[in-house]
Amino acid sequence: MTAAPGGQEPQALIFMPHGRDAIIGEMLLREAGIACAVHDSLPGLEAALGDRACFVVLTEEALRGADLRGIVAWIAAQPAWSDLPFIVLTRGGGGGPERNPDAAQLSELLGNVTFLERPFHPTTFVSVARSALKGRHRQYEARTRIEELHESEDRLRTALLAGRLGTWEYDVETRALTTSSTCRAIFGLPPNAPFGYAELVQAIHPQDLERVQASVRHCVSNGIDYAVEYRTLWPDGSIHWAEIRARLVRDRTSGNRRLVGVSLDITDRKRAEDWLRQMNETLEERVAVRTAELRQAHDAMLAEATQRRQAEEQLRQSQKMEAVGQLTGGLAHDFNNLLAGISGSLELLRQRLEQGRTAELDRFVGAAQTAATRAAALTHRLLAFSRRQTLDPKPTALDNLTSGLEELITRTVGPSISVWLTGEPELWTTLIDPNQLENALLNLCINARDAMPDGGRLLIETTNIRIDADAAREGDVPAGDYVALCVSDTGIGMTPEIMERAFDPFFTTKPIGQGTGLGLSMIYGFVRQSGGHVRMQSEPGRGTSVRLYLPRHTAGAPAAEAPAAFPPAPRAEPGETVLVVDDEATVRMLVVEVLQDLGYEAIEAPDGHAGLEILRSSARVDLLVSDVGLPGGMNGRQLADAGRALRPRLKVLFITGYAENAVIGDGGLPHAMAVLTKPFSLEALALRIRGMIAA
Repeated sequence: MTAAPGGQEPQALIFMPHGRDAIIGEMLLREAGIACAVHDSLPGLEAALGDRACFVVLTEEALRGADLRGIVAWIAAQPAWSDLPFIVLTRGGGGGPERNPDAAQLSELLGNVTFLERPFHPTTFVSVARSALKGRHRQYEARTRIEELHESEDRLRTALLAGRLGTWEYDVETRALTTSSTCRAIFGLPPNAPFGYAELVQAIHPQDLERVQASVRHCVSNGIDYAVEYRTLWPDGSIHWAEIRARLVRDRTSGNRRLVGVSLDITDRKRAEDWLRQMNETLEERVAVRTAELRQAHDAMLAEATQRRQAEEQLRQSQKMEAVGQLTGGLAHDFNNLLAGISGSLELLRQRLEQGRTAELDRFVGAAQTAATRAAALTHRLLAFSRRQTLDPKPTALDNLTSGLEELITRTVGPSISVWLTGEPELWTTLIDPNQLENALLNLCINARDAMPDGGRLLIETTNIRIDADAAREGDVPAGDYVALCVSDTGIGMTPEIMERAFDPFFTTKPIGQGTGLGLSMIYGFVRQSGGHVRMQSEPGRGTSVRLYLPRHTAGAPAAEAPAAFPPAPRAEPGETVLVVDDEATVRMLVVEVLQDLGYEAIEAPDGHAGLEILRSSARVDLLVSDVGLPGGMNGRQLADAGRALRPRLKVLFITGYAENAVIGDGGLPHAMAVLTKPFSLEALALRIRGMIAA
């Protein structure tokens, strides 16, 4: 069912104010499924008239003598699609307009009227009502089609305006031309200017007129579409371009042939095409000029890049020389002190032995060993900064580590500084070298002590921290879970300038002779090598806080074990032989002496090639002990690999000052290979040799 305007359901209007006519009529319409509304006054009926009304049912006597001017005015004002049906019930004997003058007058006033004489059968009434409703529905459908047609015309008009298309029609027989305002504007005319066929001919450029007329004749003769581009002469004398397209149709009324089409101003496009054509004609010349310019610019950039590289190289060289100067100065100072202690102790030992005075030998031996230990610690600091020291990571519980060092830290910082330890109850485990971490923590505590000459408070905290993606990008560390070790003091703090250089090697604010400037750089290198990150905060007068972020390790930490003294080294089995390869004669001599004291057969070789010759021989070799860095083009790892090719079950112990990645590799050592880091105690060397041979 077609809806009334506004989407409402159509309804019939009933105006039968006398008797029971209205009740009966409403009942019959509702039983027939027709919505209706009863009105008891003529003004009420007039007010209800509208597009929703599908028809009106009224009685002849209700209209007799009534003022129908309002209803007649509404009927006259109906839109073109609307012709509201009226059903007028007449009395018996009255009949229709042909026999009833009153009915004839009503028919003239109301227009679309159907007369139904009473009494009538209900079926007849319902049939008339349905016919009226069907007619009204057809009117609704006509209204919809008219509205769609108007909308389509509006869309077409909008599209033409948006595309700046003018419309026109040309009657071939009468030469009558009609154009839109946009079409006239394309020919430089105002909207209301006259523009017939004669004006069109005058507006076409004389050199194009014959071609245009020939195109029209060809279109009309062959019934094909018309398309042409030509120049136009505007009233101001300027020349423009127009594109015309049309289709030949035949008028339904007159039968005349007409061209119906559109016009478009293509002046800008033609100018662009002319410019492009001119550019193409001069393209080769412009390419040559531009190529020469680019070549000159390229040569200038190369020269500038060369100068920049030379300047950068000079800057790097100067920075390198400055770093070497700092390195040699700092190391020379520290190592001269340490070497003085070692050489002085050895010289006193010789003098006492020559004098036969052996009572004080232990004191000089202890002094030499202490100086050697301090020298080893200094080299470990250097290796930590370069991230090349050999680490021995283990699952470690930081709370146990910090509490184990509490007494040592308290004694180190002195009685004027209070030491506080706090930790998270469920602290995660981290995979770290505990010895190196202890050294790092002691270094931080010593720095904190030096920053609080008048005493203060030292706080050591351990917490669990989860670093998200944003914080990870800012800190140059992978996102994830970390265990944080934080050392904070209430000391003098640092300025931003000093804090920027705090991790630089050999940078120190301490007086000459009281620091090498390697402490913080060692900590930074060790933590980064362990996969972590270091962050520092400080303000002058408000103290310093250094936080170490160490990656979480899912495995639990092993139970702490008390350090045990080295047991006596077991002696060798008869015939067991060790091949010692080291280019340092002193180290080679010491290792051989230890082996011989324990009953081993020792074979010496000064480099890798000599060691390989021994391995190629038939000599018995139970263990290869080799330095990593060897001269002659074959390092210790290459010697071990070549030896394994000759003797697949060969056991190898590397002794090295640091673990070189090219030798050890990221994947670890193969089976039956181990590393012992220099400097080492002779007891540790003996136990490691015995353990590897017996394995």
